[in-house]
Amino acid sequence: MNLNLTRPIAFFDLETTGIKVSTDRIVEICIVRVAMDGSSKIKTLRINPEMHIPEEVVAIHGITDEDVKDAPKFSEVAHELVQFLDNCDLAGFNSNHFDIPLLAEEFFRTGIDFDLKGRRFVDIQNIFHKMEPRNLRAAYKFYCGKDLINAHSAEADTMATYEILLAQLDRYQDVKITDRKGKTYNPVANDIKVLAEFSHASRNVDLIGHIVYNDKDVEVFNFGKHKGKAVDQVFRDEPSYYDWIMKSEFPLSTKKVVTVIKLRGFNKDSVKLDLF
Repeated sequence: MNLNLTRPIAFFDLETTGIKVSTDRIVEICIVRVAMDGSSKIKTLRINPEMHIPEEVVAIHGITDEDVKDAPKFSEVAHELVQFLDNCDLAGFNSNHFDIPLLAEEFFRTGIDFDLKGRRFVDIQNIFHKMEPRNLRAAYKFYCGKDLINAHSAEADTMATYEILLAQLDRYQDVKITDRKGKTYNPVANDIKVLAEFSHASRNVDLIGHIVYNDKDVEVFNFGKHKGKAVDQVFRDEPSYYDWIMKSEFPLSTKKVVTVIKLRGFNKDSVKLDLF
């Protein structure tokens, strides 16, 4: 089965120095860019993270400081990556929670405008967990009937992710579910917009989900002492909270969102943010 695309989609996977979006760095990236005619191009790059790769992380993906000491820095390949990802929707395994926010953070650091507005994000892990609650290796075995060789290499993981989505479309093309409101629908249709909506775990305002929309479409904090409270109201009641966020180790995408909320004049009638 070929994907039903209205524009290219890029499946990608990152190997990194750790799991903290605001401070960790990419050491390897693989992107499979799938065109509307079903053809694909693969780009795999090792990247010098300019920091030590902890031994416990090396034990997972096998990439050492020595392996990347002569690799280009992210800033040296950023323009190449932006061009390769141009006009692409984005897909990956746990990508909404980790890979997309961390990739965006790397671009923010370089000062390059990696425009995410209007792109659709398809998280294959969220589809998997909602339809068959399990990890990438298990998903590959379950959907494709094959063992994942070289797991935790970016290229093997990325190709497996692409194959899993195609298998999910075959498996669930006639499967319907009923949501909490009693609406019955087919959530795994061969339509990137439908897949992106279904694979969202929450309605994020920033990329990582520190700020989310509540059921009234109001931006609220999703962490800390103000969890569940409206962001603009907190900033009115406690202006120093904004300063604390800006000085702390939050992702730049989060800081961008809270700054827009603060600068829009605390107008309760303002439209929803549409940054990503």
